Amino acid sequence: MDPKKSLHLISLGCAKNLVDSEILLGGLQQADLSITDDAQKADTILINTCGFLDIAREESIDTILEAAELKKSGNVQELVVMGCLSERYPEELKNEIPEIDRIFGSSDHRQIVSFLTGKEFSKDDPLFFRSLMTPGHYAYLKIAEGCDNGCSFCSIPLMRGLQKSRTIPDIMDEARRLADQGVREILVIAQDTTSYGWDFDKKVYLSDLLRELNTIDAIEWIRVHYAHPAHLAQRIIQAMADCDKVCSYLDMPIQHASDPILNSMRRGLGQDGIRDRIHRLKTAMPGLALRTTLIVGYPGETEKDYNQLRDFVEEIRFDRLGIFTYSEEEGTPAADLKDDVPREVKDERLNELQEIQNGISLERNESFMGTTMKVLVDESGVDVSVGRTEHDSPEIDNIVHIQGPAEKGQFCNVAIESANEYELIGSIR
Repeated sequence: MDPKKSLHLISLGCAKNLVDSEILLGGLQQADLSITDDAQKADTILINTCGFLDIAREESIDTILEAAELKKSGNVQELVVMGCLSERYPEELKNEIPEIDRIFGSSDHRQIVSFLTGKEFSKDDPLFFRSLMTPGHYAYLKIAEGCDNGCSFCSIPLMRGLQKSRTIPDIMDEARRLADQGVREILVIAQDTTSYGWDFDKKVYLSDLLRELNTIDAIEWIRVHYAHPAHLAQRIIQAMADCDKVCSYLDMPIQHASDPILNSMRRGLGQDGIRDRIHRLKTAMPGLALRTTLIVGYPGETEKDYNQLRDFVEEIRFDRLGIFTYSEEEGTPAADLKDDVPREVKDERLNELQEIQNGISLERNESFMGTTMKVLVDESGVDVSVGRTEHDSPEIDNIVHIQGPAEKGQFCNVAIESANEYELIGSIR
């Protein structure tokens, strides 16, 4: 009997990419391939690339080149590339890296399985085969693909196309399967979760979906990511407040706080509008932890624009904050603008905002000392275990160091004894 063909899968980029990799991995496992964690022992290396931002593109290309070297010198016989980078630059990849055997798009799961196995996909719904690459107690739930927003700096619509929402029954079926597999936290993701369902002839809304997800008994936490402030309707805010399983947490990228910059970015909302959305959120959910993302050094960003952004950060005091320096994306409207903010100025602005946020984070965390918090354990250890509160998403937010052993995937009550900028430390109560 011939040995199974072995495959090593590398997934790069965002959580949405990870879900694509999980769908594919499940399908490949069903097709009786052997999956290995060791690239050097694989017959085939499959790389799911990211094409968003320079740093992500560089990582994707470097990873492909490393795999190409293995193909030249090792056991690797086949190099397959998929994802956002290949969606956007297929010809360039083909010409520049001839070691690549096949290039696929982001959603070509059937074609990839067929190419690698010589067999057709045996189920109409590839989600049936999804195999989690996250710890078994949490999983991302992608509710739509693509984006209609047309933000000036963003190339996602060029790579992923316009929004295509999944139906609520389809999403619920997947969520229930995840719950049956032991998932206790689902993280709702899309390019823009707040415009979910707008593309249907008969519109549905994120609020409708959240209320349905809230009925799944085994799920304890529902976490919402990638909310667009211009699309955060009151019905969504109310649903988040009403649903007891929806975490007191929202990832809502605002990108900037200067009206001229926001207008140039095509964000559809000015500073006052963003402030109004935040006010409504915190009125409905007083304990809400709000994460946002900012871009500094966007073309035309003056000192006045930046100062308005800095003042807004100091005013709002976001619980979680990610900051990026502007990077030109080919083919976007912003690429036609002069990238006129010097690199050193971009870096200075980023560093100043990060220092401000460090102080805010420390003060926030110290306020939890002496309290007891519900924590989901992500890593179990003998001396120290690691978990998260409902205010924290995996890998990007704060963690809780738990003194002593705690069971991975379980919830426990932790008495918070000390804190720093990005960590809480405590013991199981």
